[in-house]
Parts: sequence; C-alpha cells; structure tokens
Amino acid sequence: MNIAHFIARRTALSYTSSFTRIIVRIAILAIALSLTVMILTTSVIEGFKKEITQKVFGFWGHIHITDGNISRNFDIKPISLSDDVLKEIDNIEKISYQVEAFHPFLGTRIKDKTTHLGVKDQYPFIIIPALLSTKKNFHGVLLKGVDDQYNWESMETFITEGNKLTPSGDTLLPELLISKNIASKLKIKVGDKVILNFIYSDIQTKKRFEVCGIYNTGLEEYDRRFGLIHMAHVKNILGWGNHQIQGLEILVEDIEDMDIIADYIYYDILPSEYYAETIRSKFPSIFEWLNLQDLNEKVILILMIIVAIINMITVLMILILERTHMIGILKSLGMTNRIVRAIFLYKAAYIITAGMAIGNIAGLLLVFLQMQYGFIRLDEANYYLDTAPVVFNVTTILWLNLGVIIITLSSLIIPTVLVTRIHPIKALHFE
Repeated sequence: MNIAHFIARRTALSYTSSFTRIIVRIAILAIALSLTVMILTTSVIEGFKKEITQKVFGFWGHIHITDGNISRNFDIKPISLSDDVLKEIDNIEKISYQVEAFHPFLGTRIKDKTTHLGVKDQYPFIIIPALLSTKKNFHGVLLKGVDDQYNWESMETFITEGNKLTPSGDTLLPELLISKNIASKLKIKVGDKVILNFIYSDIQTKKRFEVCGIYNTGLEEYDRRFGLIHMAHVKNILGWGNHQIQGLEILVEDIEDMDIIADYIYYDILPSEYYAETIRSKFPSIFEWLNLQDLNEKVILILMIIVAIINMITVLMILILERTHMIGILKSLGMTNRIVRAIFLYKAAYIITAGMAIGNIAGLLLVFLQMQYGFIRLDEANYYLDTAPVVFNVTTILWLNLGVIIITLSSLIIPTVLVTRIHPIKALHFE
C-alpha cells in the first residue's frame, strides 16, 4: 500500500482552521481560472488563424503562376501556358522530397518525405485597374477577371447581397461583383448601373456594368480595392487572345503541402520565364501578423501558469505549517522525509485536479457557447472578423491539462523541503 497516498487521501478535505479552507478554495479557483483562460486563449487564437487564413486562400487560392519579370503591383503582362503544362499541373498527386533532419546522436541527416495530397483545382485570372464611377462619386478599383472555371465555393460564403457572376454561356452579361466597403463609399446597391473606366496602352475605354452582388471578406486590404468581373470583358479591353492570361491560381488539397508543390511546379514543370509562388510569400503582411498571435498565446499561457504556481506554493506552505504536529508524529514513528513530502505533493495534486476539473468544464462550456452564439464580438475593421472564432481541438486541450499538472506539481517539489526542517520534538510542542 502507498502510505503517502493513503494519508493524503484521508486528510485531503480535513483542515484545522477556516482560514486554510478558504486559502485552498482560492487555490482551486485560481487553477480553474488559469485553465479556463488557457483553453479559451488557444481555442480563439487557433480559430482566429484558421478563419483569416481561409479568407485569404478563399480569395486568392494557394499558389500563383505568373510571368517571372512582373512586380508585385499587378503588372498586366500576359502568359500562355500550354495544354501539356496545365495537364501536368492538374495531375500532381503525392510528391516525394527530402529534408534535412537533425538527430542528437547522428547529426544532420537527409530524411525522405511525401506530401499528403496534390493539386485540387486550377483557374486563370487577370487583374486590371479601373476607375469605378457613378453619377456622384468615383473610386479606384482593381478588377479580378475570372472565367467559368473559377471556384466559387469559398467566394460565395463572402457574398452578403445578390449573387455571384452568371456563367457566360451564350450571352456574356456585363456584371460586376463589388465589396461592401466600395458599395458603402459610392452608395451602390445590387442592380445599380455603374461605369468602369479602363486605361491601357494610353487608350481609355468606358463600359457600363450592373452590380450583381456585394461581398464582404472583412479583409479591408482587399475589400477597399477589389471587384470581380468576367475575364472575357478584360480580354476584349486588352486585346488578348483566348489562351492569354495574367496568371493561374492553384488550389491544393492540403495547405501543408503548399510550399513543396509550389517549388515542384516552379523547378520541374514551368518554362524558365514563368514563376510560381505561394500566397504566403506573395502577400506576407497578413501571415506575419498572424504569426505574431503565437507570441500573444505563449505570453498568456506563461502568465496563467505562473499564477497557478504561485497560488499552489502558497497553499502548500500553509498546509505544511498547519500539519506541523502531524509531521512531528509521523517522523517520530520513523517515517522518512521523502514519504512525508510525498504526502503533501499528493494533497497538492488533489487540489490541482479539483481546479482542473472546474477549469475544463468552464472552458469547454465557454467554447461551446461561443461556437453556438458568438457572444464575444470583435471590431471587424481591426481584426477582420466580427465574432471571435473558436476551434475545439481535443489534442490541444489534453496537452494543456497534461502541461498544467506536470509543471505545477514539479514546481512544488522544492517548497516541500520545508518538511525536512521540521524536527519531531519541536513539532510535538508546536500545537
């Protein structure tokens, strides 16, 4: 029988003073509050990064293929990819590659790996600047021309009014999909007629379009500038042929494979004059900002752990002082310091476990309520979302629980040294 555990269990809920009882309850609440905040923090930050990433990829795809000589300012330069190249990209499945891996005993070694999946879809685009004008106002925009192959699965989730562009079919309608940001500035609604002014090669072209829909991604960087029209209109203005496009957007099955697939396309498939890059490298600002959230998460978790540790050290020292007489008796009966210290570590484990149980219930309940009702609101202009998103990740929560109990208990080993300083004779006179 584990004598330390037996004594700790029998004395776990018995306290000689009301003060100790209050201190223990405060410690339980502190552990519960710390774990609740940790669960909420990890769930919200993980959800936040996932939602923003999906918005960016939903608008741009995962990989862009363009002319290798253009700048990042959407220069209008045509490319023409052969059917063989397009077919080879479309048929990309699993790719084998090698990475350098460091082994503590064997040093740096080459490790063979394989991507999870391959390419899901691809579709062309052309981006052209224009001046959008009404009877009273005007606004500079970048128009993204897309064809009937365009994947509307993600983009449709952003449409708040009206509909997506009508497939061209036999009749090419002069339709325009604009953002809520632009529509509000120009006081435009679905069904309104607007004029788009294009300037290309010093030639100005005016065309009338009808607003078919209004979208809102919440990403102000895109919402204040971009609209969508049929690519055929853009080609007519630029005088391009059927096979000429500005770029090709590629969707991959698993975003973890994005960098490997982009490199494979660039080095093994594309002609030398073309360039393939991921959206992360093409528009790094948002992704760098998202990476900063990891630092915020680490700071909050560390602070919560420190709060839990300080509370438990305080409680443990109070419990030891309260049980000085018991410690004296146990030592006089021949019990070693190691076993007596184990008794108080077990008692601390009971307190930590009680707090963690409450913290898990409270944290998971708040996550569930946020998923259902979205009561935590955000300023969309600053955070790109109007509601704090949450992700329920069982693995993350299990690691949090394991980390809390291991780190907190480990930090209590040193304070139990106080037990070794208690002498049986003095302790029996302490009461």
